Amino acid sequence: MAQPFDYESNRAPASEGHADTSSLERLAEIAARTAEETGKFANVDAILRIPVTMQVVLGSATIPVANLMKLGRGAVVPLDHRVGEPVDVVVNGRIVARGEVVVVEEDNSRFGVSLTEIVGPLGQGDT
Repeated sequence: MAQPFDYESNRAPASEGHADTSSLERLAEIAARTAEETGKFANVDAILRIPVTMQVVLGSATIPVANLMKLGRGAVVPLDHRVGEPVDVVVNGRIVARGEVVVVEEDNSRFGVSLTEIVGPLGQGDT
């Protein structure tokens, strides 16, 4: 089950009995504790170093090939998302969160995503 996200500290709220840590840190703690309890010392550090592909999907568009062939420099392709709508955060082809696009540097040259919703294991999000 997903937890609400604290926008001020960029962390999920602390659960009872847990220090105020990020979701990933809590996941690593649970994985390590589970490995210890079952006696199966899977190398959690090795798992946590596995690279994954993360994408932020701003939107999509469906256009005929004829219109695609007419596109040139400066052409604008309207996407199905509107300004202010949440964007999907996709890891290895699966939606894991939703968020809002933000500017991350003062010179306005880089963008990021502020997570607003973590999607549950069955693809259902909880706000």
